[in-house]
Amino acid sequence: MRAFSYSRPRSPEAAVAAFTDAGEGARYIAGGTTLFDLMKLNVEQPAHLVDVSQLDGSDLIETSGDKLRFGAGARMADIADDETINREYPLLAESLWRAASQQLRNMASVGGNLLQRTRCPYFRNGAGGVYPCNKREPGAGCAAIEGLDRGQAILGTSGACTAVSPGDWPVALTALDADIVVLGPQGNRTIPIAEFYLLPQDTPDREFSLAPGELIIEIRVPKTAAGRASTYHKVRDRESYAFALASAAVALRIEGGQVQKAHIALGGIATKPWRSEAAEAVLRGKAPTRENALAAGRAAIADARAGRHNGFKIDLATNTIADAITIAAERSAS
Repeated sequence: MRAFSYSRPRSPEAAVAAFTDAGEGARYIAGGTTLFDLMKLNVEQPAHLVDVSQLDGSDLIETSGDKLRFGAGARMADIADDETINREYPLLAESLWRAASQQLRNMASVGGNLLQRTRCPYFRNGAGGVYPCNKREPGAGCAAIEGLDRGQAILGTSGACTAVSPGDWPVALTALDADIVVLGPQGNRTIPIAEFYLLPQDTPDREFSLAPGELIIEIRVPKTAAGRASTYHKVRDRESYAFALASAAVALRIEGGQVQKAHIALGGIATKPWRSEAAEAVLRGKAPTRENALAAGRAAIADARAGRHNGFKIDLATNTIADAITIAAERSAS
């Protein structure tokens, strides 16, 4: 890990100014639970860190009004433990407490969590040219495509990258059509979460639609009656904290025994948090039976492209989605 300089501003505007003044090589840091790991692996080597963990008002958790509002600096643990979130939007709480240990949730910010980078072993362990990786070194190639791809994506892949998007919280936010408010050198703007994450295509090194120097300051989630009948269902190699092999965030509005509105997003199987309008359409106007839930799951992964070792994810994802639909439907009835 190379030496770096450091600053700790107190306002978002001052943070953006410090980042801009530092120039190339600057990085924002909040809890540090992702960035420090990458620095130790020599994947990230920032020249200057702008500490945004103490920004005024960044720990906002607001559940009144027509939107849920979360400051980017709010801790994962604080939102996961919020009574209103647990009662009205269990998928949000579950996506946070299933994501990491209590120690990490106490440190990690929900804004930083949106910017987690992939756990692809070729990305994380190939610094120094051991394994080629287009995310780490554009144009180098992708070792995973012909390598050990058990954990790689089956949706949204390209000839340049198959790395899975790692987050849980972003999947739940994608299901609920969240907006990401950012501040940068050109001022404020709001990015729909559907546009926040980028497909790898030919430029897998560009993962987010942030402009240089832009800082996440707030996450806003439109309120919906479907929130109560919701869940974040996660399947992993071990029951203790691990990244998803497949996950599903589902929220349903059911009236007269039929699904009137469905929100379905997938994790663990795609190169970005994956909203499935196809699965939502299958459920709309139908009873949430096991048969219909499985049909929705099959629709969600209809375009999947398996590699050499991850074909099992097709059936796994289908059943994970169906299970999540069943759990959400049961909560609607309770």
